[in-house]
Amino acid sequence: MFRFFDSQWLMGFAAVPLWAALFWLAALRRRRALDAFGDGALVAKLTETVSIAARRWKAVLVLCAVAFAVVALARPQFGTRVETVRSVGQDIVVAVDLSRSMLAEDVAPSRLERARLAILRLMSDLDGDRIGLVAFAGSAFVQSPLTTDYAAAGMFLNAMHPDMMPVQGTDLGAALRVSLDALDQGARDARVVVMVTDGEDQEDAFAAELERAAEAGVRVHVVGIGSVEGVPIPVYDAQGRREGFLRDEDGAVVTTRLGEQTLRTVSERTGARYVTAGAGGSGFDDLVDELMGAEGEALEERQVTRFEEQFQIFVGMALALLLAEWLWPERRRARAAWAGRFE
Repeated sequence: MFRFFDSQWLMGFAAVPLWAALFWLAALRRRRALDAFGDGALVAKLTETVSIAARRWKAVLVLCAVAFAVVALARPQFGTRVETVRSVGQDIVVAVDLSRSMLAEDVAPSRLERARLAILRLMSDLDGDRIGLVAFAGSAFVQSPLTTDYAAAGMFLNAMHPDMMPVQGTDLGAALRVSLDALDQGARDARVVVMVTDGEDQEDAFAAELERAAEAGVRVHVVGIGSVEGVPIPVYDAQGRREGFLRDEDGAVVTTRLGEQTLRTVSERTGARYVTAGAGGSGFDDLVDELMGAEGEALEERQVTRFEEQFQIFVGMALALLLAEWLWPERRRARAAWAGRFE
């Protein structure tokens, strides 16, 4: 079976007669210029070594090379093979902490922005996996259900900000509960929760959800983002300009630090991996690489017919014709014309 994969390139054949017209116009202008140069017999004597036939054949070679290049661009395919394609994938729910402490800038440009960049990188590497987003602070909700539309999920991710949370604080239990509920909506056995937080849990109510995750075979990966030293939380106005730092009722600057002990407990209870994404750290990126290398669930297996690409043949022919055109001289040997002239 023969076909062109990008058949729209075949419109390029319109360039062949255009090039032919250009060659004809060039020859016509050359002829008129010689006629205006001087006596016809003298001009014929001066140009008798020029081969008009060679010029014409060189033009034909160029036109054929253009035609073969057009065919190559259209990607001709003939010859087939049958391959078995297996579709595998996993369901991944990323729970993102949207408490105001995530605006701290101990991780550049901020804890939240650093998390956003890593999640976007995760989405860019997915292929067949479904991803969902959960936003949480003092409460939690599904920001984006499980989907393979990574562009749409990225739009929902970019819209996530602490201002969208009705209740501030950090309730890891609610985040894990909503994440597990979102995974229950799918039908895959390979399921993962990635919790991105600074770990300042103010509810301490996630023990039951940890048991639920362990019983369901859901791995809960925990990313602790931030530093263990206390840093202030910036406050911004409606235009995005910094107004200062968050203060408590007594006017003291509120500081935030990474709650590592809480996060290690979460990971140890489910056998998950705990990583930190502090200043200069690459733990989050390493976790992304690990998730991409994980074996997903085999979803389906089907036979696919693959066409063999044959554009290389036409590229080679076009190059060979251009090389022949370059090597073909326009002038004939002139030994007979000069023989005995200086004797």
